[in-house]
Amino acid sequence: MMTKIKQLTAHIKKYRFLLNELVIKGIRLRYRRSYLGVLWTLFEPLLNMIVLTIIFGPLLGYSSGVHAKIFPVYILSARLLYDFFSHSTRECTRAIRSNASMIKKVYVPKYLYPLSHVLFNFVLFLISLIVLVIVSLILGAYPTKQLIFVFIPLINLFILTLGASLFLSTVGVFFRDMEYLWNIALTLIMYTCAIFYKVDRFDTKGGGAFAMFILKVNPLYCIITNFRQSLGLLFENDSSMVLQAFNWNYALYSFVFGAVLLLIGSLLFAKKQDKFILYI
Repeated sequence: MMTKIKQLTAHIKKYRFLLNELVIKGIRLRYRRSYLGVLWTLFEPLLNMIVLTIIFGPLLGYSSGVHAKIFPVYILSARLLYDFFSHSTRECTRAIRSNASMIKKVYVPKYLYPLSHVLFNFVLFLISLIVLVIVSLILGAYPTKQLIFVFIPLINLFILTLGASLFLSTVGVFFRDMEYLWNIALTLIMYTCAIFYKVDRFDTKGGGAFAMFILKVNPLYCIITNFRQSLGLLFENDSSMVLQAFNWNYALYSFVFGAVLLLIGSLLFAKKQDKFILYI
């Protein structure tokens, strides 16, 4: 295992220039022919936050009260993480096929294509966090001592996204309908991430218990919850100002889930990559 890791590290180092170029190309193509360009990385999540706050704030009763001022930050923090996962995995379903012309002409390590998609989306995600910081400070959602744990959900998010991307990029070559099926799956994932609602309103019995089970099975929900906890956005209940402690069970589950998915995705990609040329 260590030998393979060293070989992979040396391989990435050898082709780091190409990887850098693919990342830069991805960033440029994302906002080509746009007047604002990369600035949309800042404006898009901000506008989404405003729309969701206007719609769901009054609807769910969060337009007034103790936590009303942090509800926009609550939405934005989850939306940024979900958007990174969504954009990366959606693009990777066609990452190999969209680069068919280059693959047919010259030898390029094929894993660079899904990896570059995840990396350039992660760069844009990190840039978009500027909006989260600014909005948090304006609305008074100041960081707490739990902020030291913020890197844990971010690492877990990257591992989960890379694993899913490698798996989808492989399956997407042989089964092109996966691109459309994954778009439907992303809608389901979005609604089970608690982006614009709070789960403390669910009952602990009956349908509420089943809903919580569905949420906890979703590793992205666990990651988003940990991220919110590290930012001090989650409380024991709506009337209490006692912060929720960082959930290490969620952190461990999402890490193990992501690591297993990364292992499966990597093995599947390595096994099938020599056949890509026959299907693109």
